[in-house]
Amino acid sequence: MEKEAMVAELVRLVGGEQVLSSPMQFKLYEYDASLIRSKPDCIVLPTSTEQVSKVVKFAHDNKIPIIARGSGTNLSGGSVPVEGGIALVLTKMNRIIEMDIENQRVVVQPGVITLDLKNELAKYGYLYQPDPASEKVTTIGGNFGENAGGPHCLKYGVTSNHVLGVELVLFDGEVVNVGGKALDNPGFDLPGILGASEGTLGIITQATLRIMPKAEAVKTMLCIFDSIEDGGNTVTAIIGEGIIPATLEMMDNLTIKAVEDAYHVGFPTDAAAILIIELDGLKDGMDRLTEHILDICREHKVREIRVAKNQAERDKIWAGRKGAFGAVGRLRPNYLVNDGTVPRTRLPETLARVVEIGKQYRIPIANVFHAGDGNLHPLMLFDERDKDELQRVHAAALEIMRVCVEMGGTISGEHGIGVEKIHGMSLIFSDEDIAAMRRVKAAFDPLNLFNPGKLLPETEKAA
Repeated sequence: MEKEAMVAELVRLVGGEQVLSSPMQFKLYEYDASLIRSKPDCIVLPTSTEQVSKVVKFAHDNKIPIIARGSGTNLSGGSVPVEGGIALVLTKMNRIIEMDIENQRVVVQPGVITLDLKNELAKYGYLYQPDPASEKVTTIGGNFGENAGGPHCLKYGVTSNHVLGVELVLFDGEVVNVGGKALDNPGFDLPGILGASEGTLGIITQATLRIMPKAEAVKTMLCIFDSIEDGGNTVTAIIGEGIIPATLEMMDNLTIKAVEDAYHVGFPTDAAAILIIELDGLKDGMDRLTEHILDICREHKVREIRVAKNQAERDKIWAGRKGAFGAVGRLRPNYLVNDGTVPRTRLPETLARVVEIGKQYRIPIANVFHAGDGNLHPLMLFDERDKDELQRVHAAALEIMRVCVEMGGTISGEHGIGVEKIHGMSLIFSDEDIAAMRRVKAAFDPLNLFNPGKLLPETEKAA
């Protein structure tokens, strides 16, 4: 279909203000937070489920690829229109539709910003637990598509653990509801299939979320180590005692220096690693549990322990952690963040291998990781204008994925597969596995128009 005719029809369907088609606007929606770039053929910003349905039906009838996206903070090319088509930007669908505090549920549109939802819930003494580092700008729909986590996923799980139901636009524009407010709905667990599907199966226009009361008490500790191994062994020992903190977050020396230079939060720049431990729960027993954890830290050669005395000190620690990616971004023109997961007992060994890979490919690597669940984030620093260096970065990223798999882990913990990791899927799945997933994809999207070219590689058995 000619672009001019496509734009004219979309304007008729949703209105001129909702359709963008200039070269400058294409530049704004050709990327996410990965290294992938590709322009859409048209951009639509719907304001309702009805408009989404009309646009999807139009795309289906004319065999035009369609890519749903939110704020574009995802890190693997998941929302980049690699085959052109319509970029369906859901950021205008940003209403909180229902606040069912008594039943601990909320219903939201996909463009709701995560932190905005949290701030609204705080007025009622409630919390939505998933907390990706980009929560100031990231959207609920994007979080569900990528199955985002965050520091608190150790105790509370990732986004899919908190999405109980969705309103879904199918491949032909039909609107259906799957799941709901109940904890156990009969029939297939379709929300479970849709979570982490990266927009390849359908487009979410509403989500029913689980919320929780805020904890009575919170303790946040900054533990300073002279070796990453000691920090990693501390994490293993804490979990081994049967204690599940809300968070166990670590940073290495390069990240610590970058954060301190950027934000001046008081992190010691001579430390090999810092471990942020946060407990939440009932007031009764909190001090006793805190002291038990501190004893474990002392047994594993902690150099210094700082316990936040108030909310301001706690906020300062978390500002450093959640600003880590931005701080590291000041060190070189570009960085590529990997996102592997390994058994937590093998985290020190894996990090040592990551250091070796950095030396082998002559790439500086800063490390931030959800240590409690073995989810590491090596940030490879480079300049994309140096084509040789760019090639070495991609080779190093693939090598890190291989290491994670060798350690008994997997190639992504929360950042998705998108385009950048699509070749890594063969490290963990057989051709038969991928072919089975492609059959699921075909059942939801028989013309392969929803976010094509993502998540699943072509295989001989799938072809």
